[in-house]
Amino acid sequence: MGFRGEALASMTYVGHVTVTTITEGQLHGYRISYKDGVMENEPKPCAAVKGTQVMVENLFYNMVARRKTLQNSNDDYPKIVDFISRFAVHHINVNFSCRKHGANRADVHSASTPSRLDAIRNVYGASVVRDLMEIEVSDENAGDAVFKMDGYISNANYVAKKITMILFINDRLVDCTSLKRAIEFVYSATLPQASKPFIYMSITLPPEHVDVNIHPTKKEVSLLNQERLIEIIKNTIEEKLRSSNTTRIFQTQAVNPSALTQANMQKEKGTEVKMSSGMKSQKIPVSQMVRTDPRDPSGRLHTYWHGQSSKHEKKSDLVSVRNVVRSRRNPKDACDLSSRHELLTEVDSSCHPGLLDVVKNCTYVGLADEVFALIQHNTRLYLVNVVNVSKELMYQQALCRFGNFNAIQLSEPAPLRELLLMALKDDELMGDENDEEKLEIAEVNSEILKENAEMINEYFSIHIDKDGNLTRLPVVLDQYTPDMDRLPEFVLTMGNDVTWDDEKECFRTAAAAIGNFYALHPPILPNPSGSGIQLYKKNKDCMASGEHVDNTDEDDIDQELLVEAETAWSQREWTIQHVLFPSMRLFLKPPKSMATDGTFVQVASLEKLYKIFERC
Repeated sequence: MGFRGEALASMTYVGHVTVTTITEGQLHGYRISYKDGVMENEPKPCAAVKGTQVMVENLFYNMVARRKTLQNSNDDYPKIVDFISRFAVHHINVNFSCRKHGANRADVHSASTPSRLDAIRNVYGASVVRDLMEIEVSDENAGDAVFKMDGYISNANYVAKKITMILFINDRLVDCTSLKRAIEFVYSATLPQASKPFIYMSITLPPEHVDVNIHPTKKEVSLLNQERLIEIIKNTIEEKLRSSNTTRIFQTQAVNPSALTQANMQKEKGTEVKMSSGMKSQKIPVSQMVRTDPRDPSGRLHTYWHGQSSKHEKKSDLVSVRNVVRSRRNPKDACDLSSRHELLTEVDSSCHPGLLDVVKNCTYVGLADEVFALIQHNTRLYLVNVVNVSKELMYQQALCRFGNFNAIQLSEPAPLRELLLMALKDDELMGDENDEEKLEIAEVNSEILKENAEMINEYFSIHIDKDGNLTRLPVVLDQYTPDMDRLPEFVLTMGNDVTWDDEKECFRTAAAAIGNFYALHPPILPNPSGSGIQLYKKNKDCMASGEHVDNTDEDDIDQELLVEAETAWSQREWTIQHVLFPSMRLFLKPPKSMATDGTFVQVASLEKLYKIFERC
């Protein structure tokens, strides 16, 4: 992607550089550190995941004057986000994530996808994609030169104060001032004054026709026959805009702050919105006005629960949710399998358009109980079954990331046979069968998994070594690690419920098993809030006799188990708000069955509430 080797070497002179790397098939990786341009010690063996991680710390520690310019990270961080965003749009087969230190969510989060529009939507938002048009240009008559260009440009309805131009020439991110000026000139005749377009272009040219030496950092380039190529692109964009300019959308004018007082006096009668197109003013009924700003956290339930937070909350290790082990994996040919494409087509065809709009534009309110969460969409309030929604999301992500998963390396290999026996002992359907029958079932399922180990490793990144030990699990959702207490059940499901004989059914059932394992089930330990703390009493005599005791002496409670339970439940709540629902807005395509099976339940409507109170 244009990162030169001398740049990495230069970093070792101005920062502390640590490189950790491992190749597939090795038992362990190696870590090495550099300082002042010199290797500090010999490479040391270490635990690692497949790929290479380069970490630069204490940048410019030995250059005081240069370090003073980095006192305010707010100057450089937006440039980093913009840079990563452009690569995320172009390299759609790579997962990109960029998060500022201390932030709860990533500013750039783009998963690998076969669609360029999906990549743009993940990075720049759905409002940009709505106004984009595909454009293609090719010219094979320019002598021996072959010129091809494809990309997306905004139409006349797109409005922005600053131009966004993403230009890749031969897969290198560059600038071309002449081309940029020509495109701006074309749009100046179409867009309103002070509005700028969105442009993504990928140009392919013979390397010898691109001059990269006109800029010290090779950021800007010049092209052979540049005027002719720019003219071709310019004419194509102009023709595309002219053919698409059949409808125009004009935005409403923002309310003048000086008129806010007068608007508040009239809000009981309705707010008038004047359209710039000259249409008659429309009145918005008071019953349809949403008074809660979704960006204001004061409207969420958890803001009212601070007084009830447990004294053990500080011990909760919520940071562990973010520290998901990642590794780079090369895209496999598995993405081209027809069975996988059929399953993805089924997901698209069964998507419920109404629920899709709810999911994309909802506001998270808070948890209602252990299973349901509250969300707001326009003037309606919904209960959402977190378990069902997360299970479907993980299933769809397992199909989308098929053959291209990152991996979670287990700290210690887990023997399949022991995991299966643990699952069989907890299975109520097994009843009181003797240990020999359970051992035989475990052996059969263990052999089935070992026979198909190569396939599930290649397609789902579930690695089983030759000794029958589970060593790696897939990263189905970034910043999320599944509940390992459910690992035995998952292994039993993979061995017992997956249809190995039919390819399509094999992928479907395996993805379903992964979805169920990674779903956000309630933790196995009971919820210690409220009366649930009684379950953590060391003295079980009172509980057995049915006697209720109001006072809960600290010495009478298993503090270690209580802290573990509080940590598990608080981690789940954090993951639902900061990982699950943001991922739902990006990736989930809710099936039609969720409209009738109780996954989404409307509990309140502002319009209906007004009708009720009007009767009173």
